[in-house]
Amino acid sequence: MTPDDLSLAAEFPKAQHADWCKLVDGVLKGAPFEKLVGKTYDGLRIEPLYPRAKGVAPVTGRPAAAPWQIMQRIDHPDVTAANAQALTDLENGATGLALVFAGGSGSHGFGLEPTADAVAKVLKDIHLDAGIGIELQVGPQSRMAAIHVAEYVKSNGLDPAACNIRFGLDPLAAGAVWGHSPYSWNEIVPAVTGAIKGLAALGFKGPFASADGRVIHDAGGSEVQELAFVLACGVAYLRAIESAGVPLEQAQGMIYARLSADADQFLTMAKFRALRLLWARVETACGLTPKPLFIAADTAWRMLTQRDPYVNMLRATIATFAAGLAGANAITVLPHTLALGLPDPFARRVARNTQLLLLEESNLAKVSDPAAGAGGIETLTAQLCDAAWTLFQDSEKAGGAFAALQQSLFQSKVAAARKARDANIAKRRDVLTGASEFPNLHESETAVLKATPIALAPYGEAKYKFDALAPIRLAQPFEALRDKSDAALKARGSRPSVFLANLGTPADFTARATFAKSFFEAGGIQAIDSDGFDDPAKLTAAFKASGAALACLCSSDKVYVAEAEAAAQTLQGAGARRIYLAGRPADSETALRAAGIGGLIFAGTDALATLQDAYRWTEST
Repeated sequence: MTPDDLSLAAEFPKAQHADWCKLVDGVLKGAPFEKLVGKTYDGLRIEPLYPRAKGVAPVTGRPAAAPWQIMQRIDHPDVTAANAQALTDLENGATGLALVFAGGSGSHGFGLEPTADAVAKVLKDIHLDAGIGIELQVGPQSRMAAIHVAEYVKSNGLDPAACNIRFGLDPLAAGAVWGHSPYSWNEIVPAVTGAIKGLAALGFKGPFASADGRVIHDAGGSEVQELAFVLACGVAYLRAIESAGVPLEQAQGMIYARLSADADQFLTMAKFRALRLLWARVETACGLTPKPLFIAADTAWRMLTQRDPYVNMLRATIATFAAGLAGANAITVLPHTLALGLPDPFARRVARNTQLLLLEESNLAKVSDPAAGAGGIETLTAQLCDAAWTLFQDSEKAGGAFAALQQSLFQSKVAAARKARDANIAKRRDVLTGASEFPNLHESETAVLKATPIALAPYGEAKYKFDALAPIRLAQPFEALRDKSDAALKARGSRPSVFLANLGTPADFTARATFAKSFFEAGGIQAIDSDGFDDPAKLTAAFKASGAALACLCSSDKVYVAEAEAAAQTLQGAGARRIYLAGRPADSETALRAAGIGGLIFAGTDALATLQDAYRWTEST
């Protein structure tokens, strides 16, 4: 007896792709099949259905059944508080610490002071030789922190080889974020390789140099761009270390990578898998035997929202799930309140426990590369590999990572991806729950810690300039409107508002009134609901009583044909400065606009532009 004899529902005929297509045709009702095909921001196709991938092997990542390092950010500017946080984290499940220094690429406004005294105080009572993972996130002004950590280890009589420290030296990422460098690449190489050789001579195992893809992701770039940038930086550091007389076999272990993990589960998994395959290709091209690259993951900065920040917990959970299943060696969860300020103990606990639950209760680390053989993820992985390798080759033709930054090779592509992404966010095709969709104007204030960021000296003379890859958050345009609404509430005691002029019965208007409420409140414009109207006098009285400057008609297309023009004229006469209509009745749009309808709101419209326009009408006199 074979396993096939015991398969579930074996008595039924096997489903064929053609059978599925036939069922889909019935649902599409004549619409093209392409309607079901998705596209990434790199233009990669995502089909609605994939067969099982055959003849593929698992992508080697972490050792079998080994957990990833549970990293926790240490970024409090007060070193005594930072040390207390670190000890609490380690006592409660963290297995590593990400020491984020001021001015680093991932500092996001805070960070540790990069002095020897601060390093000693932060690391007090932490047993660095007890298997704890330590990762340094440094910037141009804090690059000496790596040396200070090494000196601390030696001064305390610890064995450097017993300390699991990733030193995070990454001048390319620093230059990309800041938009300039005081030094040429030829000047940078001896400084970086000198530091690496010095640390290695002291007995530290490393890795020492970081190829940080977060720079691209934080700036709004795509998966292919992030992967290509990591490859370009990794190869640049590999060449630099070899040029300093270090054998390639030794240099191979001196480099690691950082990637962002976001809430797109399948793309995140494919991206992490693709990087391992791509780096193995680099190693093979160098004549090396491929070894699994150490990949550290941060949950994505750009997906965090200030509004309804508790949704960030869900985003971080999906991102951690995806990175963990895809073989990340270490994961740092950005606390859900980080976009608001320095996270408090509760936010830090949630960030830590997100990983503990997935590891200890869901046992995610027990299975190595569960995506192996899954048609969709295997196809995405292969597509990312091909496209990223091509872009990496372009950077090599440009002269390497530093020259590519000078020529804006990466920045121009990131700008194009961000422009497309911004357009989809504005149209709410890419949904940001709590910000662009399902807003809550009455949410309570979220607690964060009060702290004064470390003041740093400017980053040298800008001799070599690039277009800066500044970090962004996707929700910022909608949050700016919400901030405007909060300011109005504080100044006048009320928010800008829109009166929902519902026509007909609840069956006619409820769906579109619900849509309109979410639409306007995403921009901080409070929606004032109403019962259905069929009497112009009652509609006039209700609108005037609402105190709103704006009005929005909500009903079915059928009711609009009979009542919308008259209702619009009534509202105009009652003093409405701007009248909207929820829906897009194509047959009567011209007549409705002639009757005073200033704008239509519907799925796919540019919500951000409409809301910005609405504010102009609420502020006019």
